Amino acid sequence: MAILDVFKKSDKDEGNEPIKKDEVKVEKSAKEEKTAKPLKSGKKTSEASIRGGSASAGKELSQGAARFLSAPHVTEKAINMGQQNKYVFKVNCDANKSEVKKAIAELYGVRVMDVNIVNIPRKKKRVGMREGFKPGFKKAVATLMAGDKIEIGI
Repeated sequence: MAILDVFKKSDKDEGNEPIKKDEVKVEKSAKEEKTAKPLKSGKKTSEASIRGGSASAGKELSQGAARFLSAPHVTEKAINMGQQNKYVFKVNCDANKSEVKKAIAELYGVRVMDVNIVNIPRKKKRVGMREGFKPGFKKAVATLMAGDKIEIGI
């Protein structure tokens, strides 16, 4: 172990004083103050801003709006339905029509006229000898009032 002692630096050799515990605490508290600053605007970030949706400014979303809607379902057929003022979303498997209607109205700030829900069953898939399942999901088609639009970001 004598060989490794040569590489060790001691406080006496360097002429440095050992670090005091008070100095360490001051440095930590300065870092904590920098990270604990509140947002400048004073508004809390909502699920809509994270997902890219447009919610009314200053209004916080209920837990249901973010819980029931998973994501917009973007397919060629869904994009063509946008011309008829219909938008397709993947929703939670426990959601019903009224909950989805309230969530879309709250999250996107539009008036929803009608909601149709479709359960897509799981599908059997095979890779070589192995068999498995592609998971199923629940899909909602929301019809909006004339003049309302949702920007999905396509």
